[in-house]
Amino acid sequence: MNADNKRAYIVTMVFIFISIIAVLISLNTGTLRISPLKIIQTLFGNGDFKSSTVLFDYRMPRILITMLAGVGLGISGAILQGLSRNPLADPGILGLHAGASFGLIIFVTYFHSLDEKASILIPLFTFLGGVLTAFLIVLLAYDRYKGILPIRLILIGIAISAGFSAITLFLSLRLDEETYSFASRWLVGNVWGRDWIHVIALFPWILILAPYAYFKSNTLNALSLGDEVAAGLGVSVQKQRLLMLVTAVGLSCASVAMAGGIGFIGLVAPHLARRLVGPMYQHFLPVAGLIGLIILVLADTIGRSIFHPNAIPAGIVVAAIGAPYFLYLLTKTK
Repeated sequence: MNADNKRAYIVTMVFIFISIIAVLISLNTGTLRISPLKIIQTLFGNGDFKSSTVLFDYRMPRILITMLAGVGLGISGAILQGLSRNPLADPGILGLHAGASFGLIIFVTYFHSLDEKASILIPLFTFLGGVLTAFLIVLLAYDRYKGILPIRLILIGIAISAGFSAITLFLSLRLDEETYSFASRWLVGNVWGRDWIHVIALFPWILILAPYAYFKSNTLNALSLGDEVAAGLGVSVQKQRLLMLVTAVGLSCASVAMAGGIGFIGLVAPHLARRLVGPMYQHFLPVAGLIGLIILVLADTIGRSIFHPNAIPAGIVVAAIGAPYFLYLLTKTK
């Protein structure tokens, strides 16, 4: 094992340990306190009825949603930063979250259903909204001679995001009071997925797309070096860029479907991971996912504990951390 692989392995193990601690803290946070020992006993089937009910019926589904969504957002941001060759790229900044919001509003506007069975379709609608956004961005960023120009992606993404946000706001004003309340909380990053059906709706997207992204690490490494270098290494540049863009859209849009319109995780997590283990995707992609997991789990825990009983959305907590970091990156980026 060379030095880079050893460092990546150690950092990954450290973040796995931190993730476990963050999850245990979150499981212990709430009106009813449960000691870490009792949490472990309950998870292995040796807890009492009250502890089992609180953990498995109320806390576990929500925490699993934040874990899965954090991983999805962290890996999605890492992919987009490689494709655009810009460290400031993020699913929210590129407009994918605005597209996901549009998909969600279309669902609640025309299907008028937020029951548990219907909620399993929400990731599909947010994904389709994200795909539509990505299609428009790629279409406008495409040059007939040079292909997709990464330098155009962010600027066009910001413009597309503004357009979809305006449409989403217009449609949301036509909703009934209950649905509008749900949509407004979703838009500010409220983790609304709190049942096992929501975990089931999100889990396949992360289970399939996250390993696929890791499997394509060498392709992402090549694409991040530029089109000419990637083509020289035998990569089908346009095809692979499109596949990885769809992967990033799937990860981010499915994640925000259940966790709300949370931004900045896709920006901060890959940037920190790259600093810790270097630019090779096989090294920093898992770390980016773990950092995203930790940020979202802790943000949700802080939002529902410190301000209890008036919990605030995790998206606001993440933004309070991410916005200053974004400004810091702007000052450091040439």
